[in-house]
Amino acid sequence: MYIKEYLKKFGNNNIDLFVDMDGVVAHYEVGEAKDFDAKRPLLSSIKKLKTVSKMKNVNIYILSVTRMNQGIAEKNEWLDKYMPFVKKENRYILSREANDFRLSKDLKTSYLKTQIKDDTVTVFIDDDVRIINDIRENIPSVYMLKDTALVD
Repeated sequence: MYIKEYLKKFGNNNIDLFVDMDGVVAHYEVGEAKDFDAKRPLLSSIKKLKTVSKMKNVNIYILSVTRMNQGIAEKNEWLDKYMPFVKKENRYILSREANDFRLSKDLKTSYLKTQIKDDTVTVFIDDDVRIINDIRENIPSVYMLKDTALVD
């Protein structure tokens, strides 16, 4: 499994693995941001993350953005159903509505900057190249992976 082998390259270092939802663990249709509870789970990706969650040095976090505040509850319900192995306190679902409708890339980059720890490797998986590039430019210490890292 590629993701597990990739994370092993960091040895016994603590790893914070941040994972986006839309397009990474849940099917995403452009323009369809509401009714998240009806989104199809990407089961092979979820299965791989569940395996990774059992690695002693890896902490999995969800870092996702929703347009409206109500999406926070919808995404948490979806995670309860399909990814209960991700602790509730490790879920960071940011609302654009609550943040002056800032762009997702800006919200994720700003949030990740607050989560960097000197003694921990930070890895982030996303499907949006704009977000990946923005984080690479602004937080070079974060290892960025495209969603295809979950595909064998």
